[in-house]
Amino acid sequence: MKAIGYSEALPITDKNALIDIELPQPIASGRDLLVRVKAVAVNPVDYKIRQNVPAEDGKYKVIGWDAAGEVVAVGEAVTGFKPGDQVFYAGDLTRSGTNAEFQLVDERIVGHKPQSLSDSEAAALPLTTITAWELLFEHLQLKRQSPGDRGKSNEVVLVVGAAGGVGSILIQLAKTLTGATVIATASREASRNWVQALGADFVVDHRQPLKPQIDALMAEGQIGAVTHVASLNATEQYFDSYVDMLVPFGRIALIDDPASLDVMKIKPKSLSLHVEFMFARSMHQAADMNAQHELLEQVANLVDQGYIRTTAGKHLGTINAENLRAAHAELESGRAVGKVVLEGF
Repeated sequence: MKAIGYSEALPITDKNALIDIELPQPIASGRDLLVRVKAVAVNPVDYKIRQNVPAEDGKYKVIGWDAAGEVVAVGEAVTGFKPGDQVFYAGDLTRSGTNAEFQLVDERIVGHKPQSLSDSEAAALPLTTITAWELLFEHLQLKRQSPGDRGKSNEVVLVVGAAGGVGSILIQLAKTLTGATVIATASREASRNWVQALGADFVVDHRQPLKPQIDALMAEGQIGAVTHVASLNATEQYFDSYVDMLVPFGRIALIDDPASLDVMKIKPKSLSLHVEFMFARSMHQAADMNAQHELLEQVANLVDQGYIRTTAGKHLGTINAENLRAAHAELESGRAVGKVVLEGF
């Protein structure tokens, strides 16, 4: 089968950073599905692994953690899927990735693809959807409501780095399934327009001090005090602002990798700090791994009902080494809006 991989960790400007290769087609067993990959999306985890984790000696490492495709075979213990099913999923950090024509993936972290989306549109969703869902409802513990219920709560969520992949789906989930007021951060016109189109109630500029902008909205009576923070990047830079802005017993959830945080700063307000890592369930074979299957099924229904839209931002063509190098470069620049997708081999 065709695949894209690497043998050593190299900068993306090196033509050997990702190369086209041929590998044996895997065989499904146990709870695994064998999926023919039709489309993929690229995430920051892709380039972080490529930069820092070389392949085993004499082998190629295949990465990628977002895909849409078709089930072509199932293991003997599979109960929820059959050959021919159209699926989407993010996969498992400890296994071979989506940048290949065929991939094995545990059925407990797979969902049926939204029927209303193309393969590339669906491939944009799984990793960021799982991340955003777990962040909102397991860590921040926002109050859930039925889709379409327009009831407002007193919850105010600040989403920092809102125009990226996670922010793009998090805003939609928060507006669809909670009554919270959503404040998104964005600095460029394109990113401001993007987050507003996705449903953000207010937009503030993360290149300027955050608290004065939040204070101005409060003084105008447009928002209440910030109760939750979804910190999607630059947590170390904004951490003191979060502590300053949040109400007592407020919650902070982050997904990035700050070098250091003085967590005791949160004690005077009895704040809570949470770290979201969507691979935790699959890496550690958690007892509730199936929760990721269930949430992907729910989101697929929300998409098909018109509540959630794809977060695909840029389509870079077919799945090959040249185009994947371009995708990695786009994400490494820090200027991507929405998700970068590729489709077909």
